[in-house]
Amino acid sequence: MSALAPLKSSRMLQENLSPAVRAQMPIFVSGDRIIGQPDIQALIEGHAELRRADTVIRADRMEYSVPDDLAKARGQVRINRAGDVYEGSALELYVNAFSGFFTDARYQFLKTQAHGEATRVDFIDPDRAVIHNASYTTCQRSEEDSWQPAWILRAKTIHIDREEEVGTADGAVLEFQGVPILPIPHISFPLSDKRKSGLLPPSIGIDNINGIEYDQPYYWNIAPNRDATVHAALMAKRGINMGAEFRYLEPSYQGVLRGDFMPSDRLRERNRWSYTLQHSANIASPLGGVGLNVNLNRVSDNDYWRDFPARGARSTDALTQRLLPGDASLHWARGDTSLSLRTLKWQTLQDVNAPIVPPYDRLPQLHWRHAPSNLPGGFDASLDADTTHFRADERFTGQANATRSYALAQISRPFLAPAGFITPRLQLHATQYEFDSPLANGTRSAHRVLPTVSLDSGLVFERDASYLGRSFTQTLEPRAFYTYTPYRDQHLLPVYDTAANDFNFASIYTENAYGGQDRIADNNLLTLGVTTRLLDPSTGAEAVRLGVAQRVRFSDQKVTLPGELAANDRLSDLLLGAGVQWTPQWGFDSTVQFNPKTNRSIRSTISARYSPGAYRTISAAYRLQRATSTQLLGSEQVDVGWQWPINDLWGDKGHNLGPGRGQGGGRWYSVGRLNYSLPDRKVVDAVVGFEYDGCCWIGRVVLERLQSSITTANTRLLFQLEFIGFSRISLGSNPLAILKENVPRYQYLREQTSTPSRFSNYD
Repeated sequence: MSALAPLKSSRMLQENLSPAVRAQMPIFVSGDRIIGQPDIQALIEGHAELRRADTVIRADRMEYSVPDDLAKARGQVRINRAGDVYEGSALELYVNAFSGFFTDARYQFLKTQAHGEATRVDFIDPDRAVIHNASYTTCQRSEEDSWQPAWILRAKTIHIDREEEVGTADGAVLEFQGVPILPIPHISFPLSDKRKSGLLPPSIGIDNINGIEYDQPYYWNIAPNRDATVHAALMAKRGINMGAEFRYLEPSYQGVLRGDFMPSDRLRERNRWSYTLQHSANIASPLGGVGLNVNLNRVSDNDYWRDFPARGARSTDALTQRLLPGDASLHWARGDTSLSLRTLKWQTLQDVNAPIVPPYDRLPQLHWRHAPSNLPGGFDASLDADTTHFRADERFTGQANATRSYALAQISRPFLAPAGFITPRLQLHATQYEFDSPLANGTRSAHRVLPTVSLDSGLVFERDASYLGRSFTQTLEPRAFYTYTPYRDQHLLPVYDTAANDFNFASIYTENAYGGQDRIADNNLLTLGVTTRLLDPSTGAEAVRLGVAQRVRFSDQKVTLPGELAANDRLSDLLLGAGVQWTPQWGFDSTVQFNPKTNRSIRSTISARYSPGAYRTISAAYRLQRATSTQLLGSEQVDVGWQWPINDLWGDKGHNLGPGRGQGGGRWYSVGRLNYSLPDRKVVDAVVGFEYDGCCWIGRVVLERLQSSITTANTRLLFQLEFIGFSRISLGSNPLAILKENVPRYQYLREQTSTPSRFSNYD
């Protein structure tokens, strides 16, 4: 038996054929009866077929002139060109140039599955066509004689541009459920997911503060690496707001520039504006890598964050906060050394009902770091040096501005083995302050030098185990961490960038209880902990994780932040953690900070998730934070998020059609997220909506309520119609963006995942 010949590549199997390649392809004709002269003409009758490259023409009768490359066909004519299909009664077509006309035509496009009918189709060239008295829809025809598309666009002419992948309709009317809903003198729509310039769907909304809103955006596709979106919005209670967004992407830099301006806001009786600039650049040079990062956010007044909350896809999260950074940094790195120069200036938006202390500006900050990577003897070492000038309004901070310089040197020697590790470390902190005004003791300068020693160690034990019929590799990982820092009186030193670290499984194994350089805690601590895991032996995936950790204090802490109580308990709060991912569908995670003296938890976070399949997910979380000396305000909240087919309630489970294709037509989905405060007995934030999948269209209704201050909230009703493969018409801001931002694991009902191949509709 002879071996099979190896497969060979063929130009015929290319997804896209160039004009030069197509022109070189031979022409094949077939039929029940062929009359003609070779290389002159042919008359084909009965099941006539002409084939060239990715173009196939079939008809009852066909004439083909070889010198003119002209095909004339009559009777049940069908063209398949690279998956796009046209059918009609009469055709005249120059085959290779693909120019000519088709009468009484029906058509279907491969990429969008859109189809329609027309009195005539004029083929201009391989990429362009004009469809006269046309209809256009993506609703797929059923076998019923009474079938009517849920939506359809009827137009005097539709221009098709395959090169730009854009369709343009003139003199059009959009019908929904047989009712004309929108006259459209001119509109363009995509023939693929490629970006294009043009008017975007408008947004019409109802807001409890701004009243009725109308927002019309325009998208400008400047270049493959640049685009801009310009919009004009009319707010019934405020006035006109204009804005723009410009995006750019280059090999060495990228960024986004946004801006909005509202002249004469009638509610606030002043001009309102905002702007945001985000820019990053990295340039390689013989002297090292140079980078620039800019994050600049500014608004006109203190109420901007409250009056103009996040508005879907055009939202800038930074502008919805009360602390707006103006941050610019220039950095250089070469080998093991780096240098950065930074300026940071905050805009603080005050609320008379909830004032906040503004953070310190850094004008400027200079930071140098050297971390040699190949020290002999297995040692790790680093040296950091920093000089920062801190400045803020002393009326709010109550302390002097200053220039602070510090150096931090550390060296460690990790000893690693498969069964465990030991890492001794030595740190030396040196800090110098120069104050703009004298402290309480009259001094205008201060300094501090402190050493820190630590020893981190751990073991790893493994064994084979079996639970509930499953085999696992079970680990037992005890860990001990000791750290010592002597006491230095620091109570007169101002606090510029320092806060207490969050008490969790990461921070409990660190040398300093504070983040920043203004406080170095005096420590004589031993942290003991143990973790056990159940690992899948074939994949290494973690199915179960259980952990516990606690600090043992050998001497009272003396160094504190202003207003903080010194820690004097010999045993810290107990940290308990658990994570379960028994199956991909179920997930559980919990962290509890438990006080053994009071026998109650100080902070608890418990969350669970159930995701049995596509478009089915439920998550719930419980969060408790009791008031402490460092956390003045306590909270207790329940957070629930979901996306679920409502049809499941009456046994209609639907079908998994694959990513981005939904679960079939005629299905309702409930989606939302609720955040409920137990002490206040009220909903803090809420996003609740419904989606309906009509196969070729999707309808959404979303109610959004966001707390904007202690006493006020913004409420909006959002509505959206999505015509699959055509456009979205939104009432209110984009509900899709809101659902994606707020609902954990939310999935779009329709999302382009891949471009269909021409061979998927091959004749």
